[in-house]
Amino acid sequence: MANFEELSNAVIAGNEAKVKELTQKAIDEGVEAIDIINEGLIPGMTVVGTRFKAGEMFVPEVLMSARAMQGGMELVKPLIADTDMPSAGTVVLGTVKGDLHDIGKNLVGMMMESAGFKVINMGVDVSAEKFVEAVKEHKPQVVALSALLTTTMLAMKDVIELLKEEGLRDDVKVLVGGAPVSQDFADEIGADGYAPDAASATDLVKSLLG
Repeated sequence: MANFEELSNAVIAGNEAKVKELTQKAIDEGVEAIDIINEGLIPGMTVVGTRFKAGEMFVPEVLMSARAMQGGMELVKPLIADTDMPSAGTVVLGTVKGDLHDIGKNLVGMMMESAGFKVINMGVDVSAEKFVEAVKEHKPQVVALSALLTTTMLAMKDVIELLKEEGLRDDVKVLVGGAPVSQDFADEIGADGYAPDAASATDLVKSLLG
């Protein structure tokens, strides 16, 4: 019987070496890959999300936990057929044109992946055209836009406008986030939702798709 609690705790502690060791041990013992994910890795990350929201954990620690979880995921992913990998939905994620901030967006991506979403991370400085191409190619349920500068916030509106022009706006939920962004701004540009942090963003996606 694998010790899922120990694995979860290693994720919470952000101990990547320990997570890999325990994940490998569970694999060697014949534990189902999907159980390792659902009962060990994800519950650990869920605790991290809760603590992060409550202000008990901070970004550097959350990144360490996310990295530890990814370390475990990399070992179990090859053992799972794509068809068996439960996907809660697909999210196209990126920082808008003119903005090079990465950490918050990557944190959102990691949190969403740990909640079972397939995340297409477009990186930074992503133009409206690129977002639209990604929507056409990946058919996501959600487009998540990040901006950390007041000067680049308006690029979010460009993405929404272009999605409308291309007739794709009704197919996706658009989420916005980043330091200068607010719920008022989200409403103003016609976004479907706003999240102040990565854990909230993940909950928001779940509620919008649920």
